[in-house]
Amino acid sequence: MLRDVVSNIVKSHSYLQSKIDARVIDYPLMQSPIHMTCILLGYVFLSVYIGPRLMANRKPYSLKTAMIVYNLCMVLMNAYIVYEFMMSGWATTYTWRCDLIDTSSSPQALRMIRVSWLFYFSKFIELLDTAFFVLRKKQAQITFLHVFHHSVMPWSWWWGITLTPAAGMGCFHAMVNAAVHVIMYSYYGLSAAGPRFQKYLWWKKYMTAIQLTQFILVSVHISQYYFMEKCDYQNPLWIHLIWMYGVFFFFLFSNFWVQAYIKGKRLPATENKTKQNGSTSEPISVVANGKHVENGNAHHYTNGKILMGKVKEI
Repeated sequence: MLRDVVSNIVKSHSYLQSKIDARVIDYPLMQSPIHMTCILLGYVFLSVYIGPRLMANRKPYSLKTAMIVYNLCMVLMNAYIVYEFMMSGWATTYTWRCDLIDTSSSPQALRMIRVSWLFYFSKFIELLDTAFFVLRKKQAQITFLHVFHHSVMPWSWWWGITLTPAAGMGCFHAMVNAAVHVIMYSYYGLSAAGPRFQKYLWWKKYMTAIQLTQFILVSVHISQYYFMEKCDYQNPLWIHLIWMYGVFFFFLFSNFWVQAYIKGKRLPATENKTKQNGSTSEPISVVANGKHVENGNAHHYTNGKILMGKVKEI
């Protein structure tokens, strides 16, 4: 029986490999779902279990310079991704309505494939967000929303660009997401630079609103499919999945908004926490994706088990 199970798994894997679009199969992490799935499972295990325990009895790392450089690089990368999406169709030949999957090998199609893969790959780079949290002992920021979002996005996108790398109207959400990340990483970069840049962060309260607007735009755009008289999109499954994705994350982030700004459970707060030299810490604020934005002073949990953003004393 075990032999039959293994045989069926091998057959399924071989069948899936035969369906990978020939135009994208030579890109890194595109030859099989096994590699990217193992990376993402390792990410969840390290960020939720191993990482916090390794850091439990260690001092947090500052990483200020590394974070400034990282955030700047992410701003530039996402800005480039937005530009390439626009030049690959959205600002040139796309109608912003029923844009079909491009199965050709035209220069525009190949350009769209390159930027789609780059967007997918950028999601693995973004896993460093969590690594910074772990190394700086910001375990309370490793929430369910944070881990779920960072692991599901690259996993789901592998299937999209594996089967339809030039997905037409199915890649609009990627362009919007990259544009939002330009704003977000600009905010994180300024925040990491220190207290003297706090005056430039007056717009932090709008971060959640920007995220919610993103999911509204994605859902409205893809919903056009259901009202068009005729749209022969080649893979309607992507339409349904993108719509469900937009609605699902809209409700997740709406719940964050309610908890933070209506019920006040995660409102930005100032805690006069005494440090060893007798001074007090600066404000710590919560922003849209469940991350805190600090001025460099940290709240640490040195004697606790981390359970998806909660600390259980032991």
